[in-house]
Amino acid sequence: MFKKVFPLSAILSLRFLGLFLVLPVISIYAASMTDNLLLVGIIVGGYALTQAIFQVPFGVMSDKIGRKPTLLVGLIIFLIGSLIAAFATDIYTLMLGRFLQGAGAIGSVITAMISDLVEEEVRGKAMAIMGATIALSFAIAMGLGPVIGAKFGVDTLFIITAGLAVFAMILLFTKVPTPPRIKHTYHKSAKTSDILKDPNLLNMIIINAMQKGLMTVAFVLIPIILTSDAFAWQKSDLYMAYLPAMLLGLIAMGPAAVFGEKHNKPKQIFLISIVLFIGSFLMMGLTTSSTLFIVAVSMFFVAFNMMEPLVQSMITKFAKVHQKGAALGISNSVAYFATFIGGTLAGLMLDISDRETIGISVAVLATAWLLWTLKLQNPTKYSHLFVSQDLVEADKLNELEHEHIAEWYVNETENLVVVKYVTDAIDEEELKAKISK
Repeated sequence: MFKKVFPLSAILSLRFLGLFLVLPVISIYAASMTDNLLLVGIIVGGYALTQAIFQVPFGVMSDKIGRKPTLLVGLIIFLIGSLIAAFATDIYTLMLGRFLQGAGAIGSVITAMISDLVEEEVRGKAMAIMGATIALSFAIAMGLGPVIGAKFGVDTLFIITAGLAVFAMILLFTKVPTPPRIKHTYHKSAKTSDILKDPNLLNMIIINAMQKGLMTVAFVLIPIILTSDAFAWQKSDLYMAYLPAMLLGLIAMGPAAVFGEKHNKPKQIFLISIVLFIGSFLMMGLTTSSTLFIVAVSMFFVAFNMMEPLVQSMITKFAKVHQKGAALGISNSVAYFATFIGGTLAGLMLDISDRETIGISVAVLATAWLLWTLKLQNPTKYSHLFVSQDLVEADKLNELEHEHIAEWYVNETENLVVVKYVTDAIDEEELKAKISK
């Protein structure tokens, strides 16, 4: 399983690594090209706008022409955007490069390809590996981006990003097998619109959007505030804020994932994270101490990294099996729009307001988010029964209804029947007997 999943996870992570490398310093880079801080905010979050727009078209294209060709198209667009941004000499050319970087929206295609390649029983673990590699790429970028950007220039970061795209293409054609087409028959059909009617899924979509939106707000504010007259840092000093924050965020990620996943307490992790978000933006807006500002940045990174491993996982746990792709697609598209809006609004507010007002405003918004999240429920713990279709009586399966059985489906390609049931309520052997010939 790992050999199938890791190359695809690496391709997606290399792309995200390239996008994340520039985040800690791009607002200063863009500000050197214009006095319009609204444009600076658009530059920071611009990739997310086109990423949101092209998620679905790339998914549809992959169904029609195949996963590998679609991934290649996306990586080529990402490569071109990175090179344009690297050699940009004005704000609008840089904006074009950022928009093209996001237009290569291959995330949904890779998720679908992992589902095609990996056996049913281990797909949950496969998605967890993919999520972990993305989180790791974020952590690495936060450590390396400010250092490389200060020493060699932000344009060098974009060139590195282009190189990562080329490396991802090599991996695509040397390590990734061509996937089979998987056909499923599902227990019950449901409309995509039902996703937004599920209160827990709606909560997770909001959590994902707010987390990503606040990320771009932070990456607009942090470098600009630290290098402003308020603190008068040099660009080369920014690593002193990002490095401890990144390390603390990495340390916090592990316990949060264990507590959220193994102990099934994601709601508690989300609430703690939101409280840290509130505190971090209040402190960033109000403090006049460099030390306290670094503490605020660290609080932000801890909050972000505590949430990150759990968000995608919780969406797949709340969604019906045949709606997981749609639920992730909707959630990620909304999150990308929020990423763009967060950067744009942060730039606009810097143009028309002061950092104290911005910090308090974001904290008030996050407080409303905290109150909304109180409605979230921790997911029910389910197990999956996997039985060969040859051993199952079709009529018994069609009549299978129980309050503790969430759903069942048939993977026709792998000749497998899968039943999702409440772990502590049903004995697996009894369940197997109910549907066996």
